[in-house]
Amino acid sequence: MVKRCRTFLIVLALVVAGCGSGAMTTAPSTTAPAVSESTTTTMAETLPGFAHRDVVVAGRMLHVAVADTTDLRTQGLMGVTDLGALDGMLFVFPADSASAFWMKDTPIPLDIWFFDAGGVLVDALTMDPCEADPCPLYEASGVYRFALETPAGSQPAPGAGATLEDPGV
Repeated sequence: MVKRCRTFLIVLALVVAGCGSGAMTTAPSTTAPAVSESTTTTMAETLPGFAHRDVVVAGRMLHVAVADTTDLRTQGLMGVTDLGALDGMLFVFPADSASAFWMKDTPIPLDIWFFDAGGVLVDALTMDPCEADPCPLYEASGVYRFALETPAGSQPAPGAGATLEDPGV
């Protein structure tokens, strides 16, 4: 099992390094989950500027936009009223985080799933739209490395064993 996890992390680091763009000013995280590049051209029209990937969460394949830089994580889904062909957005952090999320100027209710560096579910919450300050903050019950936002109610209830996975492994 340890050997398989080590192999997964090595493959993961190679995939993430190969998916980086020339615009990145910081080194990509070597602990981000390995993800597959989507070949669906209509997805490129949704949320321009964000890479699009396939990930598996709780056994379900999802097509997501990836927010893996400070600027992209700050923008998130603000102002987005329709995800189009996307199932959500994956926020990738370079190190463990305890940062809170908010829904300022995000008009659609969202579920947020927080995962640790190994892809294990830390917490899951439902977030409501907010237009006026102060907006409520949504915090995970523990540190996380990845946060996945999807339309509220679109995911099965998180249970024991819910994980974020590379669909190719």
